[in-house]
Amino acid sequence: MTKNGKPAPMDPMKLATTSPQQRFEGAQTGLAGRDARQETAKTQDLIRDSRDPAPGMTNNQGLGISDDQNSLRAGVRGPTLLEDFQYREKMTHFDHERITERVVHARGFAAHGVFESAGDHSDLTMANLFSEKGKQTPVFVRFSTVMGSRGSADTPRDVRGFSVKFYTDHGVWDLVGNNMPVFFIHDAIKFPDLVHAVKPEQNNEIPQAQSAHDTFWDFASLTPEISHMLMWTMSDRAFPRSFSTMEGFGVHTFRMVDAAGASRFVKFHFKPEKGVHSLVWEEAQKMMGKDPDYNRRDLFEAIERGDFPKWTMGVQVIEEKDEFSFGFDILDPTKLIPEELVPITPLGTLTLNRNVDNYFAETEQVAFCLSHIVPGIDFTNDPLLQGRLFSYLDTQLRRVGPNFAELPINRPLNPVSNNQREGFGRITIDRGKASYFPNNLPGPDGARGLPMQQPDSPAAYRTVFERVDGHKIRARSSSFDDHFTQATMFWNSMAGWEKDHIVAAFSFELNQCETPEIRIAALGGLIAKIDPDLAARVAEKLGIDLPAAIEAAPPPAFVAFAKPDTMPSGKRSTAASPALSMDKPADSILGRKVAILIDAGVDGTKVKALKAALNAEGAVVHLIAAHGGMVKAADGTMLPVDKPAPNASSVFYDGVVVAGGVDPAKMATMGLVKAFLAEAFKFGKAIAAFQEASPVIQAANLPDVGKNGAPKLGVFIGDDVTAAFIAAMKTPRFRNRNVDAVAA
Repeated sequence: MTKNGKPAPMDPMKLATTSPQQRFEGAQTGLAGRDARQETAKTQDLIRDSRDPAPGMTNNQGLGISDDQNSLRAGVRGPTLLEDFQYREKMTHFDHERITERVVHARGFAAHGVFESAGDHSDLTMANLFSEKGKQTPVFVRFSTVMGSRGSADTPRDVRGFSVKFYTDHGVWDLVGNNMPVFFIHDAIKFPDLVHAVKPEQNNEIPQAQSAHDTFWDFASLTPEISHMLMWTMSDRAFPRSFSTMEGFGVHTFRMVDAAGASRFVKFHFKPEKGVHSLVWEEAQKMMGKDPDYNRRDLFEAIERGDFPKWTMGVQVIEEKDEFSFGFDILDPTKLIPEELVPITPLGTLTLNRNVDNYFAETEQVAFCLSHIVPGIDFTNDPLLQGRLFSYLDTQLRRVGPNFAELPINRPLNPVSNNQREGFGRITIDRGKASYFPNNLPGPDGARGLPMQQPDSPAAYRTVFERVDGHKIRARSSSFDDHFTQATMFWNSMAGWEKDHIVAAFSFELNQCETPEIRIAALGGLIAKIDPDLAARVAEKLGIDLPAAIEAAPPPAFVAFAKPDTMPSGKRSTAASPALSMDKPADSILGRKVAILIDAGVDGTKVKALKAALNAEGAVVHLIAAHGGMVKAADGTMLPVDKPAPNASSVFYDGVVVAGGVDPAKMATMGLVKAFLAEAFKFGKAIAAFQEASPVIQAANLPDVGKNGAPKLGVFIGDDVTAAFIAAMKTPRFRNRNVDAVAA
């Protein structure tokens, strides 16, 4: 103590060498007689100092960690071992970081439906949902954004979950997928780090409903395996126009097993009937403000009106003898198998035909687990898949409880019989004495020894017979060490406008980073290794000297690679894969939304004929006027207004027709009409106008559009524009417009 009775300051060197308990006790002794609030504050400061992170990584018990980037597995391509206490501690802590709300995929929307098999696929699998043509299996499908909380928006730049629960005759099968076929990382042990980096930054919980900037790009710049997934998330695939116009992928490589026990590797795909169609960045931003529930509302309304979303479910099949034929490891979750190399074999049709009755009871309480499997489907040694088998079950146990499988939305169709008992949320009332196996006591019906194992039943699950032999090791197979080839392939596969959007996305995201070194690291360490042109264009927008950025790029985080017994033997290629581009016309306009702008005195006969023609093609048509209610047509009939103009932004529609009214000049002066047309033009949407409404188009000052329209730009003016407009609607966007001249 000092002469005035105050505690003497502790020597910093001594403070560093004393234990937290000694420091705590010393603080308690030295603070005697001081004000209680000051005692508490100073004590808390000392305790907080004692918890400052050490420079060396440890687990929660203080054990030093030599490798935090690789799970413990049996051989470099072998399965993950349950023995890996480090992975289990890290993942368990991560899975339990949130209360009630999902850590990821919190904002979801779901619907019921049916899968119908297209034929007998017993040559591929004994899974009975694929056993005969026309066989139907109930499904529940949940779509979601990944990063935002439940109260966020539907349309940020993000991955979308595409998870399917099949209620088969032999139990529940959960195929937990995304709208992108690859993932950010190789090994599940890195998943907590990925999510921590991409979630709102911990000091201020900013940004919400989008990926973080400094933390995410810092992580990305040190994790080169992320490069392929970055190309997908920086593309327009990150903004699906609707859930019904996005693809679904199982992401991992699975196995299918036939009745004889023979297996082959498979990749699961869902191809939308309505084609793949996305928003663009500025459109998505406006939609978040005007209707943050757009995607979920679109799905709900489509099902309610009988426009049931459909996907063709299929698989890419790789025989075991071809496992090493591709020049990359098919167990690598950051890689896809180009459809040009392995075409998709259709299995059947997935249709959503019923909305939920109660959002919480169904959409919120549904529990997807990758470990929910049925006979005929099996796992592989994909290190991300192996870790997720643990994580998903652990998450549901914490989020919904140990008896989550008894909730109606999770319950299988076939009877459940086992010796699991008790736990909170128990619904089943079990009878009898025995809750163990083996037993020989009579059950409620007098039978003894139940439930019995069923080794010979076709409904019983049997794991693929496979030899596993390897050293216990924390290392990654060197067949996973090519991080950039497929990222380059993705870039090469894009159309010019798609490349422009990717450049703009990288530039926008990196310009949001407050730390200059992070922008330099991402540019020089990642983007420059994907493609020189991409890097040069991004560098120009960042104002960074590219050669200097390449020179300054930090080395990636430590990852140990070990040579596998067998390396993939195929030739590596950066050739384009046309299947990756969205620059394709749609087969129909089914589900597309069309706005028809009307005013008093409009030609009602032509409006009704146009609407009927569009409806016949499967389009959704809204009549929009300056006000709600009804509009009186020239022939005296009343036309119901679907949306008043202030509530009907152009971003909600895929095309617009100006029908006009008795005074087109008046409509031409309306700011809402001008803004509607300007936005529709800027975002590449089909535009048409009846001849009498041409002054409205002219007043909008759309670049390069004359009195007769501009058919090559997707703008049509005339007495009968129906056929041309419908054909134009099949082109998702007109990319040849001078959009820089449009102030929208």
